[in-house]
Amino acid sequence: MSVIIGIDVGGSTTKIVGYTDKGRLVSMLKVEAADPLTSAYGALGKFINENGLALGDVKRIIVTGVGAPLFKKKIYGIATSVVDEFKAIGLGGLALSGKKEGLIVSMGTGTAFVRAGKQGIFHIGGSGVGGGTVVGLCSKLCGVKSFRTIVSLAEKGKLSHVDLNIGDISTQAIATLSKDTTASNFGKMEDGLTQADLASGVLNMVFQTIGMMAVFACRNENMKDVILTGTLAQVPSARKVFEALHKMHGIQFIIPKNAIYATATGAALSYLHPGGKVK
Repeated sequence: MSVIIGIDVGGSTTKIVGYTDKGRLVSMLKVEAADPLTSAYGALGKFINENGLALGDVKRIIVTGVGAPLFKKKIYGIATSVVDEFKAIGLGGLALSGKKEGLIVSMGTGTAFVRAGKQGIFHIGGSGVGGGTVVGLCSKLCGVKSFRTIVSLAEKGKLSHVDLNIGDISTQAIATLSKDTTASNFGKMEDGLTQADLASGVLNMVFQTIGMMAVFACRNENMKDVILTGTLAQVPSARKVFEALHKMHGIQFIIPKNAIYATATGAALSYLHPGGKVK
């Protein structure tokens, strides 16, 4: 079996996806380590071992992500190339969602907005608001730095203790805004707040900010489908926020299965589909 491997090299987390040269998915996995090189080599070794492969079975490795420039022309003697991260985001987002066109929102440490479709793949902008924002704020507000702990903590929190809603300042809806619409993130901050309440407020603010930026981008690009990818896409509270934005603005937010592997998927597919189109 000849395998094509796509690797998304992050600062400390690496995602890896493998396809046969016929386009059949082999598997997906991620590895965390202290630095990008260790993470990527560890991910590749684990992938090969778990799938019963030999190095000779790997035909090509395609790397992308912030750590991609660290790699030379070969990894373990295997031909290796680098693909533009935004191209990988676009290809991966479309492939995992099954859509032919959409705004791919890659929510990692920061957030990238990529327009992908029949006219090509274009990076239209980004934001520094993302997972790094969540971890940074929660480390100071809650004394917690572990992303997993933050997410678990937030599920126990109450936004009503943190955010100011329309219903808190008006007895009725305002124009198209329902009473439960957020009027001000962290605008309430009741006495007796818990760490869980604060973590919930941070995640809600980050998702609402990213979601509204996506809404504005869709209006500007004349699109109606937003495909959410990246680490933040797996947070349980994300769906609730994006469903509310869908009801309010009519934009369809899609969180595909295996959304965290979108960029690694796109890296592999960039070799299998060099023309930039995925059937």
